[in-house]
Amino acid sequence: MARKKSLNLTDAELRLMDVIWEKGSATVGEVAEALPKEPGLAYNTVLTTLRILEEKGYLEHTKSKEGRAFVYRALVGRNEAGRNAVRYLVSRFFRNSPELLVLNLLEDENLDTGELARIRALLAEDAQ
Repeated sequence: MARKKSLNLTDAELRLMDVIWEKGSATVGEVAEALPKEPGLAYNTVLTTLRILEEKGYLEHTKSKEGRAFVYRALVGRNEAGRNAVRYLVSRFFRNSPELLVLNLLEDENLDTGELARIRALLAEDAQ
């Protein structure tokens, strides 16, 4: 039985989306060229991943005016993708409770005092 496709971004998909978000739009070749050389991705791998992102609803393509290449552009912005990822995280690991997520973050010993102060200020603003 085939595995259900996730609407969440994999690490590889996120790397490609970062390129598209940065450039606004790009061909497969431009995305491949913009990726770090180590570990490099083959053109066909980039093409396949862009098609998967299109199936997931993150991208759309149009035909280039100058040539035969397709030009991909994002349908989902970076902020929206981040919100989707947080919703998934909350539903999967925190029993659909944003409060449990926030408490987990606040209890993290790696949180520095500046970050904690900014969080408290935001919460105080929101309470007013």
